[in-house]
Amino acid sequence: MNIIVMPTATQLNAVTEQIIGAAMEVHRTIGPGLLESAYEACLAHELRERGFRVEQQKPLPVIYKGVRLDCGYRLDMVINESVIVEIKAVEKLTTVHDAQLLSYLRLLDCRVGLLLNFHCTMLKNGIRRIVNDFPISAASAISAVK
Repeated sequence: MNIIVMPTATQLNAVTEQIIGAAMEVHRTIGPGLLESAYEACLAHELRERGFRVEQQKPLPVIYKGVRLDCGYRLDMVINESVIVEIKAVEKLTTVHDAQLLSYLRLLDCRVGLLLNFHCTMLKNGIRRIVNDFPISAASAISAVK
């Protein structure tokens, strides 16, 4: 029997800081203007070089009424089985991107995710950290009451 140990907030903060540092290195090295797939490949390489476990294009099923449905969702990256990274190369991040990542966090039961938009001249302006503070069981209970 495997026991899953959830990382602490301090551990998650440290991981996200290191992911952001790696993303900044990628952006500094290759700059804006490329496709998302290029940034994903470079960031995955950078993170692996730094000792992280990186899953790319991880399938994400939707559980609907207890049935697992493959709807074709893929997570860009999952780092150390605890942080979802969604890579964008768009003019501007919108609330739709935030909602997408929050939904992914809830479906995978992860606590934190990063949206990284590499299309910015300064990457720090294209980073969003999204936290899932709402347990799935509580969300299900509330939605059932409405």
